[in-house]
Amino acid sequence: MREQELMVYRNFEDGELLYDMAWLMSHYNDEFYNAADLRALFYDCIHKLIELAGNYGFHGNLWHCYLANLLVNNENSYSCGCEIRGEISGSINKAALHDIVIFKEFYDFDFGPMMEALNVPEFEMLTDYESSTRESKVYNTRICARICELAEKFCQDNTPEEMKATLTEFYKEYGVGKFGLHKSFRVVRDEDGVHIVPILNIAHVYLDDLVGYEIPKQKLVDNTLAFVNGKKANNCLLYGDAGTGKSSCIKGIVNEYYNKGLRIIELYKHQFQDLNEVIGQIKNRNYKFVIYMDDLSFEDFEIEYKYLKAVIEGGLEKKPANVLIYATSNRRHLIRENFSDKEEIREDMHTSDTVQEKLSLVARFGVTIYFGAPNKKQFQNIVKVLAQRNGLEMPEEELLAEANKWELYHGGLSGRTAQQFIDYLLGRE
Repeated sequence: MREQELMVYRNFEDGELLYDMAWLMSHYNDEFYNAADLRALFYDCIHKLIELAGNYGFHGNLWHCYLANLLVNNENSYSCGCEIRGEISGSINKAALHDIVIFKEFYDFDFGPMMEALNVPEFEMLTDYESSTRESKVYNTRICARICELAEKFCQDNTPEEMKATLTEFYKEYGVGKFGLHKSFRVVRDEDGVHIVPILNIAHVYLDDLVGYEIPKQKLVDNTLAFVNGKKANNCLLYGDAGTGKSSCIKGIVNEYYNKGLRIIELYKHQFQDLNEVIGQIKNRNYKFVIYMDDLSFEDFEIEYKYLKAVIEGGLEKKPANVLIYATSNRRHLIRENFSDKEEIREDMHTSDTVQEKLSLVARFGVTIYFGAPNKKQFQNIVKVLAQRNGLEMPEEELLAEANKWELYHGGLSGRTAQQFIDYLLGRE
């Protein structure tokens, strides 16, 4: 096998299995090597493929699924060029095709003689593997199924050129690597630096799940649509009362426009010093990134907001066109203000400068969207809609009476309180 001749597709994250299998394919019938050692290595490869199926939720031909997974995760000059955009031009196509020829050899390899020579008939079960569960610990269900389908499609491709076209279409539709196959990310710093890592267990919230707030939702949708379509868009601040769906709105936006290349990176206040590093890692990718800051607010003594100000607008380096910042807050002006800020006599001689300093951060958000607490009628409507969606059968009069009692003791009128009340009723059933 010619795995050492790969030019573009190299440095695979799970590449050890590939090289072990390639070595076995070349030497399984070589009398120079001990047959027992070869057999043991083959069983070790089978173990790794079965573990792969358990972690990734793969089924069918596990060897083919493994190869497909390598190809859709390998970030290189060809795959990154094709992500979201599709086929690209240039000599890189010849280099990529050279590697796909080698991968097609892996796909078309006949394991029958190797199974017979090493007396390992158990490999046969891996060619039509039925997993105990289709749920993946790594991908969402849709992506997992799509990779299994891609593995089957590769088998139908008669030539390396067809296989390359199939792979390129996948890159166009989903992307490549962690940014292509996942929606949401968090930032982690360790001794090796700053890393953007996928969030595997995400909340499947959609805009339609948020009852009411049609005008605020539409403002956010309009801005996000402009962003994913490559038009001018603004950083957004969603502010207002607690429990009104600000965070849910942003999560819903990402689920809504994931297919258009939108991704979200969650960043906490103490990580603002890593913001430039994060932007540096994503600015040359073909995706659109929302950097999401939940419950954003600052006390007088906190200075992290100065990092944020410089990045949003004011630093020497221009913010990339594929990055926006969406934040939620219960405070309109983000930074705590005191009456003393506006007093004429105080230690700070320039009171207006102090006020302007505290307002300058929120001014950098081009779109501000208000989410107010619902009134009694709106709250009751939210309760009724949620009850209907969840199949709760209760007389309306009784439902609203219980909801009114619940909100008096559990946080007042808000969408969150309504949802908690419905969850309480569902728990009693």
